[in-house]
Amino acid sequence: MSGNERNTAATDLRSVPGNGSRRATPAPRKTTQFKKLLHSPQLEFLLEAHNGLSARIVEEAGFKGIWASGLSMAASLGVRDNNEASWTQILETVEFMSDATSIPMLLDADTGYGNFNNVRRLVRKLEQRQIAAMCIEDKLFPKTNSFIDSEQQPLADLDEFAGKIKAAKDTQQDPDFCVVARIEALVAGWGQDEALRRAEAYHRAGADAILIHSKKPTADEVLAFKHAWRDTCPVVIVPTMYDNTPTPVFRDAGFSVVIWANHLLRSCVVTMQRAAAKIFRRQSVTTLDGTICSVKEVFRLQDADELKAAEQKYLPLRSAAAPAPSGNGNGRSSPNAPVGAKAEKATRTPGTPT
Repeated sequence: MSGNERNTAATDLRSVPGNGSRRATPAPRKTTQFKKLLHSPQLEFLLEAHNGLSARIVEEAGFKGIWASGLSMAASLGVRDNNEASWTQILETVEFMSDATSIPMLLDADTGYGNFNNVRRLVRKLEQRQIAAMCIEDKLFPKTNSFIDSEQQPLADLDEFAGKIKAAKDTQQDPDFCVVARIEALVAGWGQDEALRRAEAYHRAGADAILIHSKKPTADEVLAFKHAWRDTCPVVIVPTMYDNTPTPVFRDAGFSVVIWANHLLRSCVVTMQRAAAKIFRRQSVTTLDGTICSVKEVFRLQDADELKAAEQKYLPLRSAAAPAPSGNGNGRSSPNAPVGAKAEKATRTPGTPT
């Protein structure tokens, strides 16, 4: 069965921890989960993740979906948010994230990593990996982060970007796979009229939702956009810069989804910087007790118990103590030598080759 066929089946095999292992537990397709979330009558939330571990933490916290942040994935690889990480490196990262979780993921796919043809290939690869949706922005490849000299960043031609959206929608095999069109007109200083003009064009091209972006310290711009756009289609926001806005304001305005876009990465950075500095100064790790998780917690997040159970199920039985080799002194076993110590208790020995 191909990846697309697997993803469009009536049910998915729910992802479970354990090196990408799966168990046959019926679950709603991730694409279906995300589409339902987009059209939820209440305000929904996505939290950023940047690898399999952080994705699992997002799910355990109770979130219904994950934002696979381009900024965070790039930073975790030690490179800039300028498409310095290749699209295949991003694809590998989100595959680990998808395998580690059972909730849907919205990939921050930058500009789509090229033109319409790159977008078509991207959609096929995302569906194979059970990525529920992608968000593409109307800037030029290679992109620069929206909060770095945004007024100097050119925007994509409207018709060309609309063509990318149409290509994505024509390529998808799963009818619930979603394409979110991210509009950068406000960030680039092009104004509300241009933002609305682009939203209308992208919606006509087939976008399932609009992400309206702003770098202002207040929510005024996105609220004005939503008031003009009304309920034409779902609207997603990213309140990184206007994070002091109370959440009920977003709820009352009728936004569909709020993305907390980079906060796990930023919290990791602070924690690691403090821990590294303390270890360096004191040449000891004893003072970290209470500020870091136990090794057992890491094992739990990796689902080490699942592997232990699998070893009991799949590894062959071995004697608890291997018998000493018997022979005739020339290194060859005697044909009459016993096969093993029958009195030894039979056990399964992890890692023993067969």
